[in-house]
Amino acid sequence: MATVELTKENFDRTVSENDFILIDFWASWCGPCRQFAPVYEKASERHEDLVFAKVDTEAQQELAAAFEIRSIPTLMIVRDNVAVFAQPGALPETALEDVIGQARALDMDEVRKSMAEAEAKAKNGEAAQ
Repeated sequence: MATVELTKENFDRTVSENDFILIDFWASWCGPCRQFAPVYEKASERHEDLVFAKVDTEAQQELAAAFEIRSIPTLMIVRDNVAVFAQPGALPETALEDVIGQARALDMDEVRKSMAEAEAKAKNGEAAQ
């Protein structure tokens, strides 16, 4: 499957309509981004059931700012509308495959439960101050 170009116009729809999406935040002038691009593309061909997307941080500065992208390339994985992974740096092929495998193995009910517990603790901590 070819990668999808994400823009501020199609981002929300693309993420909400897909259960598992990988997002590569990149720029054309970035050497490590160009190095990572073929690795990312090859993975997209191996994992046709997943959506591989790219955000050009130069053209989509609002999206990059919204996700506080400070270093590129940055890879983000979103499952069921939850960002479960975000890391800057060009991953080698084996590391990318490992990250995809770990993200596939996540129990999203457990992830949501942990997020709810952390949010509750944060609210209780704020109330105690």
